[in-house]
Amino acid sequence: MDNRSEVREFLTTRRAKLTPQAAGLPEVDRRRVPGLRRGEVAALAGVSIEYYSKLERGSLAGVSASVLEAVARALQLDDAERTHLFHLAQAANGSGRLAKPRRRTAKRWTPRPSLQWVLDTITEGPAIVRNGRMDLLATNHLGRAMHSSLYDRAPGAQPNFARYTFLDDDSHRFYPDWSTAADVAVAILRTEAGRDPHDKALQDLVGELSTCNTEFRQRWSAHNVRLHGAGTKSFHHQAVGELELAYESVDMISDPGLTLTIYAAEPASPTADALKLLASWAAMSLADR
Repeated sequence: MDNRSEVREFLTTRRAKLTPQAAGLPEVDRRRVPGLRRGEVAALAGVSIEYYSKLERGSLAGVSASVLEAVARALQLDDAERTHLFHLAQAANGSGRLAKPRRRTAKRWTPRPSLQWVLDTITEGPAIVRNGRMDLLATNHLGRAMHSSLYDRAPGAQPNFARYTFLDDDSHRFYPDWSTAADVAVAILRTEAGRDPHDKALQDLVGELSTCNTEFRQRWSAHNVRLHGAGTKSFHHQAVGELELAYESVDMISDPGLTLTIYAAEPASPTADALKLLASWAAMSLADR
């Protein structure tokens, strides 16, 4: 796969983010552009400037793992960025299961019964399953209630977090810290684009969002990536108000490319009370249907 422009822009933006001070280099003169010079990255990685310049022009095909590791260390890439660099190299080589085109069908993915049973056993907090394109694929009872706005505003369609974030003004209500939510959404899509560069549905989604939203275009050009993990998120639900939830995300071994996220409230907190109210609200909503 010819992904030279993707490689070039990723390495260039990582180099621009790294200051001489952070790299342990002296600031000897004024710089016309931010970040390190190519020669400085080459020296830190232990390769010639000619070789590193070739890499930054997008030529990752045939590059050894040791050189990739050296470049990752020189640019001080985090785990997500390092993984992304290796995925870009896999795509450039046309090697690796994830770099090969996969036969896709138009059939909409649905959770197998056993997965839905597992989700339904989680009763104290919302639980969701999504893919790397940020399609919301499955939920438990509270997960469906928490994301009711996504379902209600995409009737009959597959709810998608990125599309909701950038194309629906309601997302600014649902995400009190909308800017951070937007950054995370784009970083997850960038990560997936490196992991599976042949995903036509992802390419179409990125094209749609790039065409329709300036905020998305600006974030997409930053080439930031992100791995699934843990933390806290804030939401504002239309029926129960503020929710401050801890979350844990894990990749699903049985379904590569899918992520299970479970949310939980601090015990005896206002959010814990709000989740109980959310469960009652969801039950009443279901009874009214």
